[in-house]
Amino acid sequence: METQTSDLIVGLMMAIFGLIGLFLTAGAADDEMYVFGICLAGFALCFEFGLLKGHFDKRDLARVTVRGKDHV
Repeated sequence: METQTSDLIVGLMMAIFGLIGLFLTAGAADDEMYVFGICLAGFALCFEFGLLKGHFDKRDLARVTVRGKDHV
C-alpha cells in the first residue's frame, strides 16, 4: 500500500501550522493571541492524529481484504 502524496503534503503543512500556533502562543502579548495559538496548535494536533488514523485504517482494510480472498 502506497502513502498518498497529498496526505504527506497536508500533514507537513499542518505540522507547520501547529508550530506557528506554538510560536504565536509563546510570543503572545494579549489573551486573544494566546488562545488563538493554542487553538491552532490543538487543531493541527487533532488533524495529524486523524491523518494517522486514516492511514492505519486503510492499511488494516487492505490486510483484511487480502486475508478474505485467501480463505475463499
